[in-house]
Amino acid sequence: MVYFDNTSTTKVADEVLDTYDQVLRKYYVNSEAIYPSGMEVHNLMEKSRSQIARLLNVLPKEIIFTSGGSEANNLAIKGTALKRAEIGKHIITSAVEHSSVINSCRWLEKYFGFEITYLPVTPNGSIDPAELRKAMRPDTILVSLMLVNNESGAINPLDEIRETVKKHHNCYLHVDCVQALGKQDIDLKDVDLASFSAHKINGLKGSGFLVAKQHVQLAELISGGQQENHLRGGTANSPANIVLAKTVRLALEKRQQQGDKIRELHDYLYQQLKMIDKVVINSPENGTPYLINFSALTVTSQVMMNALAQRGFEVSAQSTCDSNDAFSKVIAAMYDEPDRLKGTIRISLGYEHTREDIDALLRAIREVIEAYG
Repeated sequence: MVYFDNTSTTKVADEVLDTYDQVLRKYYVNSEAIYPSGMEVHNLMEKSRSQIARLLNVLPKEIIFTSGGSEANNLAIKGTALKRAEIGKHIITSAVEHSSVINSCRWLEKYFGFEITYLPVTPNGSIDPAELRKAMRPDTILVSLMLVNNESGAINPLDEIRETVKKHHNCYLHVDCVQALGKQDIDLKDVDLASFSAHKINGLKGSGFLVAKQHVQLAELISGGQQENHLRGGTANSPANIVLAKTVRLALEKRQQQGDKIRELHDYLYQQLKMIDKVVINSPENGTPYLINFSALTVTSQVMMNALAQRGFEVSAQSTCDSNDAFSKVIAAMYDEPDRLKGTIRISLGYEHTREDIDALLRAIREVIEAYG
């Protein structure tokens, strides 16, 4: 099988896996223990925190280890809302965010009476900065938007977004960077909160972090001990946290070394898909080069996925977190075309792919459309 679903998750890098195995075997004691071996684990975890901070140009105390991107998003959104409800109860996000963002906002609406504005997106999949400016209010306490969309690959205009948000002194800006890390430059200047996940960059599942700038105040979501500055009680997953710095470093290095290869594969696949009859491309051409979303207008997503799997290719139709939905809410927000929505397919590229893999996938797509379309 050729795996084309790296947006969903990635294979753990050998270097990360080897280090994790060593750490797991040797450094098994509680990082909060005050005897020497516990202090050693604690120091290794703090070293990882410092290394990640240096790679992202933030302060070590601004790194909060989490179980992944979903928890980081929950902490950023719910933590901000519950801490700052007396200032205002209005939050702005978009209609195409990850389910951990959308459902956190719905939770705040349902249980705490927050008002949420869900910005629409353009056919390019990104928000219109003018719509954001119109939606801002004196009681807006948080704007939460992803940098790179996990289904369309669209990239939001971060410079214009932060320029707008910073004019409102009571408002934090949260950026979901899960699909951006290791794939494009990330500048966290004037970004108050940012979410990251390890398993999207050849790291461990159940591992991630939230950047929360030192001026940010959050309510804790997991009550317990003093871990993570009292924001996340519970015994730390120290082995995962220790290898997280290596995961981030390798992802950034890999992009520098092989980013051009991914761009070449993306551009070739994009142009070849455009030439296939009964296929339309949903991803903007200037989006991330790591994924392409297209629709076969005469073949449903399920039929296409199953037929491609029989031919040796693993792809997805939408975010795995929303895989039970009838169709992609992201593509629906971009296009009001029933045939397009029925046949969406997401191809996620990785450094392991070759031009031969792309050609074989293209042949399989043509075969499926000819057989079933």
